[in-house]
Amino acid sequence: MNSRLLIVAVVTGGLLVVARPIFAHHAQSYYDRDQQVTFSGTVTEYAFANPHVQIHFDVKDENGTVTSWTAESGPPQRMYRVGWTKNSLKPGDQVTVTGAPAKDGRHMVSIQKLVAPEGKELTLGAE
Repeated sequence: MNSRLLIVAVVTGGLLVVARPIFAHHAQSYYDRDQQVTFSGTVTEYAFANPHVQIHFDVKDENGTVTSWTAESGPPQRMYRVGWTKNSLKPGDQVTVTGAPAKDGRHMVSIQKLVAPEGKELTLGAE
């Protein structure tokens, strides 16, 4: 009986080790790294929280149509090390965001650079 329990434990452990990559976080695969887009807009929400810092902003086109976008960066602890804080942005701030757009057409972008009010540049720093 003990050998059967040992075999079940080993097989279960092996399956968990092999299955672990399935549950890994691969957010960067959502974005088209071969494309770069730049948008200017007005911050509607700034979330300096895990798992990724997010900036929600509205972009107005030449016809006056407003589209809501979400810009995503790294985790807060990494962003803090390169100068971002929970007070870096606030609703109403004008920003220019440059980054990789979502592959599926959603209005999302992975930030490469963000120009905040007064021209302050917020980047991701060394990865």
